[in-house]
Amino acid sequence: MRTIEIDFDVYKALTLKRETEAVSYNDVLREILGLGPAPIPNANAEAKPGGQPWVSKGVSFPHGTEFRSTYKGREITGVVANGALVVDGKRHNSPSSAAVAVTGTSVNGWLFWECKMPSQSGWRAISGLRKS
Repeated sequence: MRTIEIDFDVYKALTLKRETEAVSYNDVLREILGLGPAPIPNANAEAKPGGQPWVSKGVSFPHGTEFRSTYKGREITGVVANGALVVDGKRHNSPSSAAVAVTGTSVNGWLFWECKMPSQSGWRAISGLRKS
């Protein structure tokens, strides 16, 4: 991940353009620059058609399901590929192990991530998918 220095006025202007906290500063800049949505890293390499779903705590995420979260102002992405959640090229068996790999600290992955399944157009918190 590369960083750039910006002054406070630029930071405020970018912050005002974020509709929600789910919209990253990178998303805002990509929109301003006319670049469109960011590609998901490793999505094409990892999530080829026909792979296995990933099942965690009784929830089945179809192969190709996209995951995202914002951590320290940066959007983190992952994808379900062949029975695991792949984030930064590493396979994880639980949402929490993927979240810990990102944050370096104990975190509830069910609260950390949101997903967009291949057949859906919107993002949703994965915590709402678990049965009580």
